[in-house]
Amino acid sequence: MKKITVGLIGFGTVGSGVVKILREKKKLLSEKIGIEISVKKIADKDISAKRNIKVDSGLLTAKAQDVLDDPQIDIVVELIGGINPAKDFIIRALKQGKNVVTANKALLAQDGKELFALARDCNKNIYFEASVGAGIPIIKALREGLVANNFNDVFGILNGTSNYILSQMSDNNYTFQKALAEAQAKGFAEKDPTLDIEGIDSAHKLILLTYLCFGRFVDLKDIFLEGISNVSLDDINYAKELGFEIKLLAIAKKENDSLDVRVHPTLVPESHLLSQVTGVNNAIHVSSDLAGELLFYGPGAGQLSAASAVVADIVDLTQDLKAGLFRPTLNAVADPAITRLCRIDEIESRYYIRFMTSDQPGVLAKIAGILAKSNISIASVTQKEKRKAQVVPIVMVIHGAKEKDLRAALNMIDKMSVIKQKSVAIRIEEE
Repeated sequence: MKKITVGLIGFGTVGSGVVKILREKKKLLSEKIGIEISVKKIADKDISAKRNIKVDSGLLTAKAQDVLDDPQIDIVVELIGGINPAKDFIIRALKQGKNVVTANKALLAQDGKELFALARDCNKNIYFEASVGAGIPIIKALREGLVANNFNDVFGILNGTSNYILSQMSDNNYTFQKALAEAQAKGFAEKDPTLDIEGIDSAHKLILLTYLCFGRFVDLKDIFLEGISNVSLDDINYAKELGFEIKLLAIAKKENDSLDVRVHPTLVPESHLLSQVTGVNNAIHVSSDLAGELLFYGPGAGQLSAASAVVADIVDLTQDLKAGLFRPTLNAVADPAITRLCRIDEIESRYYIRFMTSDQPGVLAKIAGILAKSNISIASVTQKEKRKAQVVPIVMVIHGAKEKDLRAALNMIDKMSVIKQKSVAIRIEEE
């Protein structure tokens, strides 16, 4: 039986999961694909650390070049994350005639265009299923299963940490800080959770989905980003009373000749499937011209979930090598109808708004007057119970309005002496 050899760079949580799967599923994989997949070398800066799997010490090395320079290694699996030295390792692997598997969404979001071009020039591939949604096979579905489709939009919950926090706030009435602390205690959130809770991780993944769906790489700086750190328990509960859940959504939509790409907290109707996605799970909704509306759902994190996707990529490359085939890394084609990126102030949406006002007569009328002058129509309004220091929450849902108009109106309203806190506005995603 033909053998394909693999070298790993990075032997952390996902790396050890990959080795575990390749070892425990070796017979099954060999029977399915007719090839033996063998791990020849594992590089990690700390080869003495205890892991949940034991390997022969002869497989381990602290030098990445021992993997990159080995002529017998066919596939290099990069699992160290970050930009450098991961980028250098991938470049060296491709130039050494090796195919690459990676889960590095940050690197691909920043430098994917360059790396994919280099891979094509080298007649090699970079596979990256685990970079979005862990074990959810969204990359393969977009590249292959939906290859004949044109896409209208792709959006969803792409970060398990943020979704866990929002779920705990909604289900257990936790404050943001309490939910974050629990997520960190359970290993769902990093000690520094900034990438997750501020939407950066979701944006990295959205860049890759946007490229696959619309054929355009979007710079991180051009994506409107708003995280969940300012989402209050009050807003979670008020939204529930109105029939919504608050989720951190990553959204890419084609709007006539423009592409609207953004990440922010969003009110999702309880009737929408995304509102039912809880804990660390992810869900990605795709709208296409042929297959229609599709939803991909599953764990967005976890050792074996992510490792499963890495192994799937290894198997795909193994089958290509067996057949002597070369398939380009990406078959994404730019949508000719899209000529520009949509600015956030151009979008039109319904909004949830919360004002914290003094308990005085005529406040609501003043607020409504400013909104009316900005061509903003109120769909519903609720005045909540008085808070301490005579502060009254007023919750509104407004009909579709331009972001630019809403922000201008809120800027005027927040300057009123009766407004005691900066007003909160959260976009609503329709079904």
